[in-house]
Amino acid sequence: MATLRLTSVTLRPAASPSPAAAAAPRFASFARAAARGFPSLRLAPPRRRGDLARPRAAADSAAEGYATALSEVASENGTLEATVSDLEKLEKIFAEESIAEFFDNPTVPRDEKGQLIDEIAKSSELQPHIINFLNVVVDNGRAGLMTQIVREFENAYNTLTGTEVATVTSVVQLESQDLSQIAQQVQNLTGAKNVRIKTRIDPELIAGFTIQYGRDGSSLIDMSVRKQIEEIASEFEMPAVTLDA
Repeated sequence: MATLRLTSVTLRPAASPSPAAAAAPRFASFARAAARGFPSLRLAPPRRRGDLARPRAAADSAAEGYATALSEVASENGTLEATVSDLEKLEKIFAEESIAEFFDNPTVPRDEKGQLIDEIAKSSELQPHIINFLNVVVDNGRAGLMTQIVREFENAYNTLTGTEVATVTSVVQLESQDLSQIAQQVQNLTGAKNVRIKTRIDPELIAGFTIQYGRDGSSLIDMSVRKQIEEIASEFEMPAVTLDA
C-alpha cells in the first residue's frame, strides 16, 4: 500500500525580509474571520434522493469558505508557511476516519472533544489561530471536511505565493539533494516562483520515480521501471506483466 509523506522543498528567489515580515506575527481571531466569511453551517435534515448533488456542492462550498477565511488570517499574520505546515499535520491526523467521526458525533460531550483538541494542539505544536480554526470546524460539525479544507487552503496558498506543488512517488525515500533537483526541474518546466515537493512511497514502481504536478496533478513525468517494462511489453506485443510488490 502506498504511503504519503509530506516533504517541503521550496525554491524561491532570495529576498531580504521586510520589517513587517520580521516582526512577530499577530494572531488574529479565526472566529472573527469565520463570522465574516463563512456560510451558515447548521446540521441539515436528510435530503431527498433527487437532492444528492446538493450536499456535495454545499460541502465543497463550506470547505472553500473555511480555507478562504484561514488564508486571510494567515496572510494577515504573515504565517502562510507555518499554516500550510500545520494543516499538513492535521491532514495526516484526520486521515483516520475515527477522528472525524468522533468530532462530528453529536452524542460526544463537547468537553471530551475539547480535551482531544488540546492533545492534538500540544502534540503537533499548532499555532493559536490553527487551534481556533479546529475548534470552529468541530463546533460546526465539519470535521469530516478537513481533507477538503486542506486541499482548498493549499490551492489558495499556491495562488498567493506563486507556488507549484509536485508529488514525487518512489520505491524508497529519495535523498534531499535528489528532491531539490526535481524541484528545480519542475520550476524550469512551469516557471513557478516557488516549488513544494510532496513525497509518496509506492513499492509497485520497482525502481525509479514519477512526478505529478499541475492543477490536481494533471501533468505526469514517469521515470519508473514499471513504466519501462510496460513500454517494452507493448513494443513486442507481449501481454501486460503482473508485478508483485
